[in-house]
Amino acid sequence: MGKLLIFSAPSGSGKSTIINYLMQCDLNLRFSISATSRPPRGTEQDGVEYFFLSLDEFKRKIENDEFVEYEEVYENRFYGTLKSQVEKQLSRGENVVFDVDVHGGMDIKAQYGERALSIFIQPPSIEDLRSRLEQRGTDAPEVIEKRLARAEYELSFADKFDTVIVNDDLETAKAEALQKVKQFLSE
Repeated sequence: MGKLLIFSAPSGSGKSTIINYLMQCDLNLRFSISATSRPPRGTEQDGVEYFFLSLDEFKRKIENDEFVEYEEVYENRFYGTLKSQVEKQLSRGENVVFDVDVHGGMDIKAQYGERALSIFIQPPSIEDLRSRLEQRGTDAPEVIEKRLARAEYELSFADKFDTVIVNDDLETAKAEALQKVKQFLSE
């Protein structure tokens, strides 16, 4: 039976880089496949990138308590993780990786308890996060300000996670994440 690895972090903290590193470390990790109420884009396929549900289907599944976590990101644009998909992956012995916001992370941890390890990736400071976001060059200044405001809010939840990794040096953060994940998977 597999286990769950939950990752949350403010945008720009290096979470995706750390997760991608761990995915290459022969730990039998598989991403959870989320469901969404938005239509497929480009070459996206149902059951590969997402499970594409109609708005009515998504709302019906919410009413039937079929999600581990979900969020209405924009009006009538939902994203979430189906319990059935998680259980299917766990029963195959896969260790399921979640890249979710703090609320989703806490919801998953609450439902799976000791079978889940929740990891919060934290930037060394808000100032450091600002410079990372500015150096990316992908966001307008007002978008960066929104991300920083969101980051401050998300940082207030760090102590609700099993472990916090401060990413002030990427190689050190990757090594720390690998050590904590290996330890958890061996328990």
